[in-house]
Amino acid sequence: MHQGGDAVSRMGDESFAFDPGKISAVVLSHAHLDHSGLLPRLYEAGFRGPVYCTHATADLLRIMLNDAVGLYLRDLERENRRRARAGAPPRKPAYDQEHVDGFLAACQGRDYGLPISIGPQATLCFYDAGHILGAAISELRINEQGVEKRLVYSGDLGKQDSVLMRPPQPLAEADLLVMESTYGDREHKDEKNTLTELRDILSATWHRGGSVMIPSFAVERTQEILFYLGLLYQNGDLAPWQVFLDSPMAIEVTRVYDRWLELLDDEDLDKLGPTARTSLESVLPNLHLTADTEASMAINRIKGGAIIIAGSGMCTGGRIRHHFKQRIWDANNTVIFVGFQARGTLGRVLVDGARRVRMFGDDFAVKARIETLGGLSAHAGQSDLVAWAGGFQDRPRTVLVHGEPHAQDALAERLQRELGLTVDIPQRRERLEF
Repeated sequence: MHQGGDAVSRMGDESFAFDPGKISAVVLSHAHLDHSGLLPRLYEAGFRGPVYCTHATADLLRIMLNDAVGLYLRDLERENRRRARAGAPPRKPAYDQEHVDGFLAACQGRDYGLPISIGPQATLCFYDAGHILGAAISELRINEQGVEKRLVYSGDLGKQDSVLMRPPQPLAEADLLVMESTYGDREHKDEKNTLTELRDILSATWHRGGSVMIPSFAVERTQEILFYLGLLYQNGDLAPWQVFLDSPMAIEVTRVYDRWLELLDDEDLDKLGPTARTSLESVLPNLHLTADTEASMAINRIKGGAIIIAGSGMCTGGRIRHHFKQRIWDANNTVIFVGFQARGTLGRVLVDGARRVRMFGDDFAVKARIETLGGLSAHAGQSDLVAWAGGFQDRPRTVLVHGEPHAQDALAERLQRELGLTVDIPQRRERLEF
């Protein structure tokens, strides 16, 4: 699913370059919507095969696809009311809850490292990609006329030092390597100073008598923030604060993480103390989970000393905007951005320094401090991508996907120069043979 814009227009613009009814199976790398968001539409268009993913990805999919269809159908209802007032015919839904349920029923969760037979001449195996919970590198072994060939798809790769995630698993053999290139033209900031930055921002806000608002994505980024707050609590730097996880979706996702703690990085969990082996929530005794609307609204009565983690991550909707309404005009408060803010979003407007914003039909002065916590990303930077690709001993033909053209060009040049790889950058709907 392409991101940005409203869901109704976005769904109307999406199409498949093939007949979904003729696809035998789906191999899904991870649950992020830019990889999984259109899969219910695949089911709506006739796909009825199995869907292979990891167990943790299947758990996250249930949350994310159900949330996405709810947002889409609510947007469609508003759009059709507008069209009715204009005398225009209503738009029919591109998909609905029935198609989400049908697709989810086809998902077959599998373990890392265990071969899966997906046909008489093909075997699939998943390896940990270190990106988000359940993210997988996919290795497909195909036997063609007695000769075995291997296709490896990286999926989205994590950093070597990602919080809570293990490093991407290295592989040594492939005939064709299909690799992401999201950050193919740049490196990430050093994460070592993240804890110090967060501690200093919280300390300054506490002494002003203010509260902190953190717009956060429900998957991976929220759990990272809980990790850092847990470290601060262990160090005695968080005791006076009340922490609110004010996102029903993020609460659900965090509980999925709790079910799969054995997939997380042991060293990071050990830093949080023994209770981390039970749940991520348990490392913060001052954490409040506010799933219902009434509990969320009650946070407004707290004037200072509150850390509020809420969606959406780019402030395009969700409860964070309601907290902005209550607090963004107060110079004692702070907004901490912990993720990329796309152009055209409220988050980007604030990061770019706007002094006034419009929400809920009203103008608001922006007097709260606007801070960006550097170094947080679920994606490998350029050097990490090159190092992972360098693990293949036989220098496979390499195809770059999932990246902007300038990022792909920069990564291709370095892979060719340093590793001697033959690199292709395919065009949309181009077919490859190997």
